[in-house]
Amino acid sequence: MAKNRIQEILGIKYPIVQASMTWITNAEFVAAVSEAGGMGVLGPNAGQTTLTTDPIETAERMRKEIIKTRRLTDKPFAVQYIVPMPAFPSTYTFSGPILNVLEEEEVKYVLASGYIITEEIKKLKDKGFTVIFRDLDPTIEAAKAAEEVGVDVLIATGYNEGGAMPSRRIGTLTIVPMIVDAVKTPVLAAGGIVDNRRMKAVIDLGAQGAYIGTLFVVSKECPASEICKQDIVNSESKDLVEFFGIPTFWRATPHKLALELAKMTESGSTREDVAARMNDLIALKAGMLDGDLENGINSVSDAVSDIKSIRTCKEIINDLVRGMEF
Repeated sequence: MAKNRIQEILGIKYPIVQASMTWITNAEFVAAVSEAGGMGVLGPNAGQTTLTTDPIETAERMRKEIIKTRRLTDKPFAVQYIVPMPAFPSTYTFSGPILNVLEEEEVKYVLASGYIITEEIKKLKDKGFTVIFRDLDPTIEAAKAAEEVGVDVLIATGYNEGGAMPSRRIGTLTIVPMIVDAVKTPVLAAGGIVDNRRMKAVIDLGAQGAYIGTLFVVSKECPASEICKQDIVNSESKDLVEFFGIPTFWRATPHKLALELAKMTESGSTREDVAARMNDLIALKAGMLDGDLENGINSVSDAVSDIKSIRTCKEIINDLVRGMEF
């Protein structure tokens, strides 16, 4: 069967892109996804176990991980680039040095995450990057604006996802056809895609592939803590909690900090107060990388009930595409 547009644009065997998750990606994991036929993505603090607040050091750490990934695979992989946003001045501080490294290392594929700031996306396209754009709060209007400025692939993220969720509670099976019908740019579906049935469902809805996070967290190659992985395998969707974050919402397994954040949200605390108590960079590292579930958070999709084993990236991808013609 002829390759679909995602496969052609990204040069991959299967139209599956691993999510750019904070702290829990590294060269070995990304290479494993790419070697299995998908596209691995180096996310924020990829390969790191300590936090630096220095933008140059942050970028240089990413450079080392890019070089290491290239030593492990000759298959395509991407690097996350946080789109600078006026509402969050720090994004400009860190995005500039990262962009310089992406250019200097001749990275081809960029996962641009944030909001549709057209001049920033145009800058990426003018520099020759193939741009996969993930809007944190997807809308038809934003998708059309992204298409107009020339993004190569769009991600339609539903509220079912793990990580920073959209502010509108629109599920994956609703947002995907909305975006697909609004644009000609090929669409990756994101949010709650944890098995072959859901993969088939989003393809039937018009997506040409999937952007997957939580399912890959429990891969053998992912650097997430074994405690984090077992927590996901043992979790039930009905027990998960949600709470404020900046700019949107978070969902997590029910442990001490997550329960406290949920209680603050429910009792009327401001978004800013909840986000300050959480401190997402520190909480995600503690919960997902270090396995300290009491003082950190384990952020997951609401489909965790159907994740019941830890497998290799190859086994995960082969199961996702089982019976499908790619």
